[in-house]
Formats: sequence, structure tokens, C-alpha cells
Amino acid sequence: MAAASVTSSIHQRPAELLQRLIRFDTTNPPGNEAECINFINALLTGAGIKTTILARAPERPNLIARMAGHGSAPPLLLYGHVDVVTTENQQWQHPPFEGKIVDDFVWGRGALDMKGGVAMMLAAVLRAKVEGAQLPGDVVLAIVSDEENLGGYGAGFLVENHADVFAGIRYAIGEFGGFSFYVGRKKFYPIMIAEKQVCWLNATVRGPAGHGSLPARGGAMAKLAGLLGRLDQKRLPVHITPAARLMFKNMATALGGLNGLILGQLLTPALTNIVLNVLGEKGRVFDPLLHNTVNATVLHGGDKINVIPGRVSVELDGRLLPGYEPDDMMAELRQIIDHDVELEVMQYDPGPAEPDMGLFDKLAGILKEFDPEGTPIPLLLSGTSDARFFSKLGIQTYGFLPMPLPQDFNFSQTIHAADERVPVDALDFGTKAIYELLKRFE
Repeated sequence: MAAASVTSSIHQRPAELLQRLIRFDTTNPPGNEAECINFINALLTGAGIKTTILARAPERPNLIARMAGHGSAPPLLLYGHVDVVTTENQQWQHPPFEGKIVDDFVWGRGALDMKGGVAMMLAAVLRAKVEGAQLPGDVVLAIVSDEENLGGYGAGFLVENHADVFAGIRYAIGEFGGFSFYVGRKKFYPIMIAEKQVCWLNATVRGPAGHGSLPARGGAMAKLAGLLGRLDQKRLPVHITPAARLMFKNMATALGGLNGLILGQLLTPALTNIVLNVLGEKGRVFDPLLHNTVNATVLHGGDKINVIPGRVSVELDGRLLPGYEPDDMMAELRQIIDHDVELEVMQYDPGPAEPDMGLFDKLAGILKEFDPEGTPIPLLLSGTSDARFFSKLGIQTYGFLPMPLPQDFNFSQTIHAADERVPVDALDFGTKAIYELLKRFE
């Protein structure tokens, strides 16, 4: 099929577009996003949309496309990444880079994070161009590399070196949010308004070194075991941020009755942890939205089996709530760990303390119109996205990739996991919702 023919109609088939994106293996590291970005670039330029390629390294480019509006509204930014996480040591029902459609789902790495979202954005933008939509303001589409590995080649590079591309932009849509989930029988559509921030730490403990044949008591390894045990058993203090208050207040109101009353008690710090324990699996999902958190992820110890190491360390994946800084994390950890544990901040990416809610009602209105049974709510994201970079330019990101998912579909256990997949119908729904936003943004 000729390229022009494909471009003129592929906006009607976001599932096919996602299939094609999945077939580019953009596992990061190393990423190698160039071939995928070039494919997207060909689609956009084939439709007559002006694009620019900006790259820190040729094999890891970023694409900026711009469609002119009438100037009655400021520009709107849509952005997404095409790199994906590894599939190593995962057992998939269907090959992760074939993009098969099975049981009305598109299967493959990136289906949710976030080539599915990129496919919806692309389809919506192409539709706007092909149909000659009357856009109130310019639409800027940024397709970036390297989101899954700190963004130094992607959004971080663009914000640091090409901020002028985003001049005048106040609002953006990106990952994650707009997907449905259920509490009881109540259907919610969370729209991400804020996210936690990376605060990676290194914790080091020391003790006497020696020969492995001699008994060692209270050495570095034993101290490390004690540290890991305390981190496993103790929560850090409860914090009710503005974003979390908005989220849980709206959910409690929508639920009503006893369930709403119980959920609302999450916002009472003295009761928060008790309610989280009562909520079970749902409490596990809500827990990081109400605490700063750390998880031990990488260990560094001895290098010979017959030598007792005098120094061992563990890397901690720390995540800060909006408005908190590394000093807050260090102070909270000091309350639960031994005084001789050495703590060092390895990476900290700050973000805004409070969200700008100016576009929320419009996004919620579109979702409510498309699915009257769902209730849109603000979402505080426990993870981190490229939103932290764009926030440095004063741009508020909303996670808005609308996807109605089956009630038994566990989003959090499918993303980054084996058998990542997305319903074909959800891609159609999301494309239409994003297209409506392009026309209604003001």
C-alpha cells in the first residue's frame, strides 16, 4: 500500500498503528528509537504536517510536530515516549514485539506504556489534519526517546536545550491517566494531575572485614539485614498533599455510603494507615500516595566468597510526594534506621508542589460525555514521568490517555509485566477523546 494511502486512513485504525509501533524493538537500554521515530515522522510529513528532529545522539532522536490553529487559544502540547522496558526473564503468551491482536486485545511491550498512548495521539493529530479540523490554538506533538531511563536523551534534553519549542504552552497531556478502574461496582477515570518525584539514595553500612572462615557477628552484612528489615516493616510518616486530598475526597463523595466513609478516613492522618491495612490490595495501591517511600533495589557487597566485606551498600528507590525534598526523606529515614547508616542522595528530580487544575474540568467533561457511567477524578501518580521536565517550563501535564478497561483488568500488574496488552476498543475510545480535546481546547 502506498505511503500516501496509508497516511490518509490510518487515523481510523489506531490499533493497527499500535501494532506497527510495537514491532520496533525500542527496549531501553539501549533504546535505539530512531527507526520508530522515523516511521512516525514519515506518517506525519506524508499528511503534510511540519516536523523537526532534535537529538542529543542520532540513534536516539526526538520528534516535534506542529499544526497551526486559529490563535484564539494558546498552544496545547501532546507528548509521549516510544522507548520501552525490558522483557528479559518474562514468560509471554504472545511474542512481545509482534503486536498481535488476540481476543480483541493488542499484545506487546509498550501496549500500555506508552506506545498505545502514542498511537492514540498520532491518530488524533492525523485525523485533525486529514479532516481539516478547526483548531483553536496550535497543537504541538512531541514524540520522545529515553523516558524509561531518566530522559537525558529525551524530554530532559529538549527542555534543557530547546525550551523555545514549547514557548507559550501552559497545558499538556501525557501519561498516565484516563484509564478506568473500579472500586466495588463504581467505575472511575483517574486523570493524573501530579506525580511523585525520584529521590534515589545510597545507604552504606560498615563493619570489621576478615577471613570468611571465622565467625562474624554484628558486621556489615548483619547491619544491612537489620536495615532492610526495618525498611520492610516501617512506613514513613503520613502526608496529605493537595493532590491526594482532591483525589480521595472526590472518590469518597462518588462512592457514598459506608465505602465512601471508610475511604474518606484516609485523609485523617491518625487513621490513614489503619484504613490502608483494612483495604488490602487497594490499600497497597493507595499507600504510596500518602507516604514518601523507599524500596531496596540494588545491593553492593563483597567480591570474594572467603572475605567478609567491611563495607556493603544498598541502592534505594526513593519517591517523594509533591512539595517534599531530599532533606525530608533523610529526616524521615533517620527515625527508623540506625545512626551509623550513611545516606547519600544519588538522583533527585524536583517537581511542582501543587497542580494547576485549569484544564481538569474540560478533560473530565469529555470523559463523562463519552462514558456517562464513569466518574472522572484527579490522580496523584505514584510513579514518575517526563512531566517533571516540562514542569520546569511552567507546563502542567495531565495524564490523559483515555482507556475503558474491563473490570477484571489489573492495570498496575500488567504494565511493565509479561502479557502487556490493551483492548482494541479502548484505543478507539482514547483517540476520539483526544481528538475532541484538540477541537475544544481554549
